Amino acid sequence: MKKRILLKGIPAAPGLIVGKAFCLGSEDMQVQKRAISESQVPKEVTRFKEALIKTRAEILDIQKKISREMGVRHAQIFNAHLLVLEDRTLIEGVITRLKKERFCIEYIFLEVLKKYIKTFSHIDDPYLRERLSDIEDVGKRILRNLRGIRRDILTNLKEKLIIVAYDLSPSDTASMHKEKVIGFITDIGGKTSHTAIMAKALEIPAVVGLEEATAKIETGDNIIVDGTRGEVLVNPDRATLDKYKLQSEKLVRQELVLLKLRDLPAETPDGREVQLAANIELPEELASVVAHGARGIGLYRTEYFYMNRMDLPTEEEHFEAYKKVSQQVEPYSVVIRTLDLGGDKFLSQLDIPQEMNPYLGWRAIRFCLARPEIFKVQLRAILRASAYGKLKLMYPMISGIEELRQANRMLEQVKEELRRRKIPFDEDIEVGAMIEIPSAALTCDILAKEADFFSIGTNDLIQYSIAVDRVNEKIAYLYEPAHPAVLRLIKNVIDSGHKENVWVGMCGEMASEPAFALLLLGLGLDEFSVSPAAVPGIKRVIRSVTLKQAKDMAHKALTLTTGKEVEAFSKEKLKELVP
Repeated sequence: MKKRILLKGIPAAPGLIVGKAFCLGSEDMQVQKRAISESQVPKEVTRFKEALIKTRAEILDIQKKISREMGVRHAQIFNAHLLVLEDRTLIEGVITRLKKERFCIEYIFLEVLKKYIKTFSHIDDPYLRERLSDIEDVGKRILRNLRGIRRDILTNLKEKLIIVAYDLSPSDTASMHKEKVIGFITDIGGKTSHTAIMAKALEIPAVVGLEEATAKIETGDNIIVDGTRGEVLVNPDRATLDKYKLQSEKLVRQELVLLKLRDLPAETPDGREVQLAANIELPEELASVVAHGARGIGLYRTEYFYMNRMDLPTEEEHFEAYKKVSQQVEPYSVVIRTLDLGGDKFLSQLDIPQEMNPYLGWRAIRFCLARPEIFKVQLRAILRASAYGKLKLMYPMISGIEELRQANRMLEQVKEELRRRKIPFDEDIEVGAMIEIPSAALTCDILAKEADFFSIGTNDLIQYSIAVDRVNEKIAYLYEPAHPAVLRLIKNVIDSGHKENVWVGMCGEMASEPAFALLLLGLGLDEFSVSPAAVPGIKRVIRSVTLKQAKDMAHKALTLTTGKEVEAFSKEKLKELVP
């Protein structure tokens, strides 16, 4: 009997799936060291150049396929692959070494490739180190073409399987047979890796950063992938397997039932309607937003325009993306959060320094105010796109009124520039502040006099309020959304906003938890912005309870003394009010 194992990694794409593992073996990087004569050198050079041409054609085909199926933004990932193919230093290095040492081209190319990989693996810069996967992916493709090997395993799968790999390159995920691949897990990778970004877009449950998945899982093993918790169960016993299968089937049935609410408003039986919107990172997620019945976008994260590329996005790239989203979401609104880099999202081309405490450092609005040449490009694009739909603009990580005023002054400069150029934009575009720092939550009565709306970012607000790193497993038990301090801050933000006729939303993960959604409804939240897949469940909660019931529950919750008490009480009320 095979040993049962529980592996914990990084959640890459939510969902629960039970199935058989298919281990995608790492490429065979061993080639025969075969000597050649001087007269054979030209032939080997020709073989090398033909392999480069064939590899380029393969990547361009994949890029076209991705652009057609998932959008131009995803296809741009392969620009870095094409750059590797055009690297004159690499190409000339191979040819020079071939002429000097006179061994077969496969061996020479692999030796040069290994040198490149070793060099990049020792680079401290996380962005440049991430390019290592691009070099490896292209290198393996060239090597396969030199050896006449085809790799179309993922394209020709015959049954539904969960892919297990050390890493999945963009070309691997691009070539997957979408109906047959039901989930995937990898040894390496992070939340902003190519794998994670594509997994979310494909809506395939995925866990990355498992470290030992390929060492402990064999093809044919029964595995359970929980992409929400970042857990993988290997060879579960029959009882556990049956339990998860039932849970997975139940989730599918529940989703089908909940999707029947798609076209109905998020309104309580006694007439209190709230805005139920979605969080997105890329325009290609709009299909999922519509399918799940969200009414608008409550958080459009824009830092992903800057990820996985060697240059800065242009104003036109920003403009076209924002225009597309605003037009497709009409008549509903889109809240665009301006660039929120820093913390765990660093880019070498923006020259953000390494810091002792990056979450408390030079990030988000602080970075934007210090780099107006970058910030104004985005502001211009947002304003121009506002002429084509209902756009709203939101600044991240505002700590006080001065930062809000500085950002607005910069926005006014851009508006004046567009007026002079007679470029149309929405003169009345709403401008809001993301409330995710305790200082902002405590002075929101001041901010409310100059902001059009608030959006509470609970992920950071909880982290900063309780002084708990939310990615540190040793103190994960302290991360409590229902902590009395957090609830009081949220209530203060909502009450202060309403006093000045400022609407208040929430785009943090807390809003997507049904039990907390019930509590937030009672506290008076005007807008819930959650992941597209969470929309139906939250809509069900809102449509099942009266505003009075929610208010009574919130009033009671505020009298409790610990986060655990509040959470237990909220779950109990959810079961009672929303069977």
